[in-house]
Amino acid sequence: MSIILYGKPVAESIINDLSERTKTLLDKGIQPAISILRAGSRSDDIAYEKRVASLCERINIKVNIIEMPEDVSQQKLESELARANEDPDVHGILVFRPLPSQIDENRICSLISPQKDIDCMNSENLKKLFMGDSSGIAPCTPEAVIEILKYYDYQLEGKNAVIVNRSMVIGKPLAMLFLNENSTVTICHSRTVNLNEITKSADIIVSGVGRAKYFGDEYVSENSTVIDVGINFAEGRMCGDLDFDTVHNRVEAITPVPGGVGTVTSAILLKHLLISAENSI
Repeated sequence: MSIILYGKPVAESIINDLSERTKTLLDKGIQPAISILRAGSRSDDIAYEKRVASLCERINIKVNIIEMPEDVSQQKLESELARANEDPDVHGILVFRPLPSQIDENRICSLISPQKDIDCMNSENLKKLFMGDSSGIAPCTPEAVIEILKYYDYQLEGKNAVIVNRSMVIGKPLAMLFLNENSTVTICHSRTVNLNEITKSADIIVSGVGRAKYFGDEYVSENSTVIDVGINFAEGRMCGDLDFDTVHNRVEAITPVPGGVGTVTSAILLKHLLISAENSI
């Protein structure tokens, strides 16, 4: 029987720690606060926003939601971002992506203060990650992957990790995090030749191709630990990149979708917020 690596206990462990750290900050007269900038009303953005806001309320973090229309101008968005950057009572900034087509997303990312960049959108934090500088903030999803594996006591040193994603949001930063744990890393993608042979020989597989139920049992082995970061919808239901019903009894361990990595990502975001608030003292 495979082990199901649920995200909830991992997230709860992080949130419990953050609750104590928030109390310490409040005792010092510091109210941790996050500013969320959202352009438009995409259902997935709103769902994530509600989840973050709920966690913030639970551990006494102030939430400022700046909602703008989908046709917001570059100037208006930059103005709101500047206000959050300059506000000493705001410790973390989250800007939902993708931004509307009229917005220069790269410029917005570059304008977020690196000290308040809790989702690693500013290239300064990515540079620190790739240079091994621990003062930088890693993207939330890659860090959530590592947190899950560590929570369930998986040995990462010396393991072969295959990441099926080459983006700067997941694949490349996650490779750096695995390397920091002394894992051996292979980055693949949807066009990799003989992908199933590569994944099947890995100790840890991280899938992020964004295709519903893309991976079947031909991609895994009984020794595979599979972390599914895909968020897709098939037949009206959320699912991952793995065909869970087919695969979950043929691997050593696997994260579910929903209920896996995504559950931990929100907690990691607030962990980064608390680091920023602590650094402001």
